Amino acid sequence: MSLADVRHWVFDMDGTLTVAVHDFAAIRVALEIPPEDDILTHLAALPAEVAAAKHAWLLEHERELAQGSVAAEGAVELVRELAGRGDRLGVLTRNARELAHITLEAIGLADCFAVEDVLGRDDAPPKPDPGGLLKLAAAWDVAPSEMVMVGDYRFDLDCGRAAGARTVLVNLPENPWPELADWHAEDCAVLRRMIQPIR
Repeated sequence: MSLADVRHWVFDMDGTLTVAVHDFAAIRVALEIPPEDDILTHLAALPAEVAAAKHAWLLEHERELAQGSVAAEGAVELVRELAGRGDRLGVLTRNARELAHITLEAIGLADCFAVEDVLGRDDAPPKPDPGGLLKLAAAWDVAPSEMVMVGDYRFDLDCGRAAGARTVLVNLPENPWPELADWHAEDCAVLRRMIQPIR
């Protein structure tokens, strides 16, 4: 399967469709999470009341970031082209779903994604777990092998691989995970050129 043949696309949000603005080191300091720990995994292991308070802080912090989101290079044109040709589009993010919708509004792409096709950390286990991708595959009634997971980080690629989907790494000049990415594009503008059928 070539990229030009793909009709089912799932995008990571932060750093993929948007310019990455999360300062994860600062978030870990604010929430008293060890530097080597994954934030969501750490919060999931805490007692309920402690976790709830930290999740609430994280949600408000991320809400401010979502409202100020800026589209990544070429992302708006890429998504609009895919939507225009009738492809099925989804978002799978480790952020909260409501903030994903705020982000899509901020970058002008909310109309390209069906509300139910935007999954956040409360709708499926966080990436790299493949649960969210498999949920979209079931909802779309397609085999995971017909889907492509597009992201800017290893978790996106691991998630795609575990689900049996193809993977695209974007927004990194080099590909540090060649064994996990089926395709690599320096940015979404380059990816848009890669999906053009060969004439």
